[in-house]
Amino acid sequence: MEPAKDKRVEEILAKLKTMADPKQLAQERRLGIETKDGLGISIWDLRKLAKEMGKDQQLAEKLWESGIREARLLAGYVADPQKINEATIEKWAADFNSWDLVDQVSDAFLFSPYAYQKAMEWSEREEEFVKRTAFVLMAGLAFYDKDASNEQLSEFLPIIRREATDERNFVKKAISWALRNLGKRNAVLNRKAIATAQDIANSDSKSARWVAKDALKELQSGKVQARLKQKKARQAK
Repeated sequence: MEPAKDKRVEEILAKLKTMADPKQLAQERRLGIETKDGLGISIWDLRKLAKEMGKDQQLAEKLWESGIREARLLAGYVADPQKINEATIEKWAADFNSWDLVDQVSDAFLFSPYAYQKAMEWSEREEEFVKRTAFVLMAGLAFYDKDASNEQLSEFLPIIRREATDERNFVKKAISWALRNLGKRNAVLNRKAIATAQDIANSDSKSARWVAKDALKELQSGKVQARLKQKKARQAK
C-alpha cells in the first residue's frame, strides 16, 4: 500500500471523528439504523465531504476496511462504479448490517456493470441486507436505466412475485419499492406491475398481501395514472 494513501485514510478517519454527534447517533438509532460502529454524522455532511474528495476506488476500499459506519458510507460515495470489481461488490454486500448502508452504498453497485447480475443473484440470498440490496438495485435500475427495455425490466416481476412472502421488514419494503418503481416507469410496465401486485394479493402470506396493498395504492393512484398518460402522449408526438 502507498504510504501517502494510508496517511490520507488516517486523516479522513480523524476528520470523521471530529464530526461525530451523539444526538445524530441517537436519532439514527431511533430510525432502526445499526449504530454499534457509528459516529453520528449526517449523510448530507458525508456527501459534501465525498464531493470534495472525488471518485477514488482505492481510497474507498481502504475506508471500508476501517469498519466505521460513516467511513463505509463515505466509501460508497467515493467508490468508482466503473472501477469497482465484482469481488469488492460481494465483500461489501456481505458486510451490510443496516438498511441505511444498503440504500446509500448501493449506488456504487447500481451504476457498475454488475447491477442486473447482482439484482438477480442476490434476490435468492438468505442474508437480510444482501437480499434487500437486490430489490434496491431493481428499484434503482427501473428509475435510472433509461436504456433498459420493458422486456429487460419485466424479468424482475416474477422474482418480486416469488420473494414477496419474505416476512422481514427491510426486505418486504424493498420489494414494494422495486415493484412501485417498475410500475411508475411507463404505462406498459404499470399494467404489468399492477397485474403482479394483484396476483400477490391473493397469497396466503401476510407479507405478500402487504407488498401488494402498498404497491397498488400508489400504482393505481390518480397522480401516477395521470403522469403516465401524459408521458405516453408526449412519446406519441
